[in-house]
Amino acid sequence: MMADRSPRISVVIPVYNERATIEEILWRVQAVDLDKEIVIVDDGSTDGTHAFLTTLEECAKHPPATMKLPRTGSDLRTDNIRVFFQDRNRGKGAALRRGFHEARGDIVIIQDADLEYDPADYTQLIIPIETGRADVVYGSRFLGGPHRVLLFWHYVGNRFLTTLSDMVTNMNLSDVWTGYKAIRREVLETIDLREDRFGFEQEITIKIARGGWRVYEAPIAYYGRTYAEGKKITWKDGIRALWCLLRYGLL
Repeated sequence: MMADRSPRISVVIPVYNERATIEEILWRVQAVDLDKEIVIVDDGSTDGTHAFLTTLEECAKHPPATMKLPRTGSDLRTDNIRVFFQDRNRGKGAALRRGFHEARGDIVIIQDADLEYDPADYTQLIIPIETGRADVVYGSRFLGGPHRVLLFWHYVGNRFLTTLSDMVTNMNLSDVWTGYKAIRREVLETIDLREDRFGFEQEITIKIARGGWRVYEAPIAYYGRTYAEGKKITWKDGIRALWCLLRYGLL
């Protein structure tokens, strides 16, 4: 188990039905040479993810605190991993709230479990914070990093919602809906988050802007999934984003 001292970084991973990718993403996160803890929140998975994480949690409690990954046979360090389970599927925003509450690091990084984002980009995300220039860093998929070519209308929807968000917040972000955000824990402690699903992205952006925190962007790589590969966000979440703009930004 980890010592009681606070780690430099808390990587918060919300997980829902990601059995096909959870082993690989944990391996990649552990491969990043940073002083970190990994906080996993299972959001009511039903595809075998819950059973895997239950075994992982047990391994983390006992020396030598390693687990042989069933699919690859690789040994995974587990002494810096903590696992939490939601009683039912509540949504990404709810899972992140739980993860933020449990995080002990000075900087919190949000990491999806689906391999769309590369943990090798962590250093780019935290440098503006660690050099004292930023409180929050958004990893932008549109600032020049390599990315998989995918759905045009998703891109259009993202740009539309980002433009509306920038009008409400008076910020010039290029990618409000990025899954990669690095945030000083002190910032999170001042924000009352309520959204349970993907509306979290819009809500936290508005509340960060309202708090006057220093925000930077950094280019990241993006390896997007198709719906056939397990992508979960839908047009309904876009409608919810519009409601969140009204609720948190204008009302």
